Amino acid sequence: MTQPIGPVMLDLEGPALDAAEARLLRDPAVGGVILFARNVESAAQVSRLCAAIRRQCPELLIAVDQEGGRVQRLRQGVTRLPPMARLGERFAIAPEEGTALARDAGWLLGMEMAACGLDLTFAPVLDVDTGLSSVIGDRSFAGDPEHVAVLGEAFVLGLHEAGMAAVGKHFPGHGGVAADSHRELPVDERPLAELKARDLVPFARLAGKLDGVMPAHVIYSAFDPRPAGFSPSWLGMLRESLGFKGCIFSDDLSMAGAREAGGPAARAEAALKAGCDTLLVCNDREAAREVVAVCRERQTRRPAKLRYGRARPELDALPALNRWRRARARLEALADSGA
Repeated sequence: MTQPIGPVMLDLEGPALDAAEARLLRDPAVGGVILFARNVESAAQVSRLCAAIRRQCPELLIAVDQEGGRVQRLRQGVTRLPPMARLGERFAIAPEEGTALARDAGWLLGMEMAACGLDLTFAPVLDVDTGLSSVIGDRSFAGDPEHVAVLGEAFVLGLHEAGMAAVGKHFPGHGGVAADSHRELPVDERPLAELKARDLVPFARLAGKLDGVMPAHVIYSAFDPRPAGFSPSWLGMLRESLGFKGCIFSDDLSMAGAREAGGPAARAEAALKAGCDTLLVCNDREAAREVVAVCRERQTRRPAKLRYGRARPELDALPALNRWRRARARLEALADSGA
């Protein structure tokens, strides 16, 4: 039986674990760690850092934002993936080739991240690009929701073939607002019918295949005055109407888009009450400590199910795999070409 873990996922200050962080990670409220660019020097160093984290708490879930393109924390010793929009452009010209590339991208990413000691990467992005959102932009597969759904499904399948969980973001879709939720609270005023016909399509199609979902710090005012990550209505729709059974990760509760819910403890309570299983609290250690303090009596099983469960591949052994060599060559060529 999967043992429950704490609901809080924290970040670290640098590329090595210090004594104060080690003590914090042993707190029963802490269930995971997310790595950022400041924690990453090379694939070998990330592997050592993951091992150091697990020596403190073997059960912790270790994650990273590694999507490709501009969101690629780890760059040394792994494949340079193109922005997902490049796969969408290829799909528009040659659907079979684009779908195969998306599947290979998910597989290769999963294999490399597993080899580095990570449990999951927060991918794929399932937002539908409308041309409004600079924070999403080429992170999206496409502006056509059907294309996003097909390519997202292929990417998820690739991750699963590598033994890695897939986390879709940012439910119900961040692509329709210009504001960046890292800096302010965006409001999407489109009617619910339009959201269902467009932005929700990839999430509805993939709800039964995703292992995790991350909601957006965006208000969809035609449906609920609260941001989606604090909305029992939106997360209830995800669970009940779409049938999603996996783990719901809050987006970072330190982002400006989350501050509408109050202070750190109030944000944590609101996210948990809405239906989130795991709370990300990053880039603000005092806020993280406050959230940890109010979550000590809470435990959850859903995120623990996302741990990487296979024997991990060796990074140095991946070049012996024909699929890895072929996928790496095609994806890096696409990254270099910009098209």
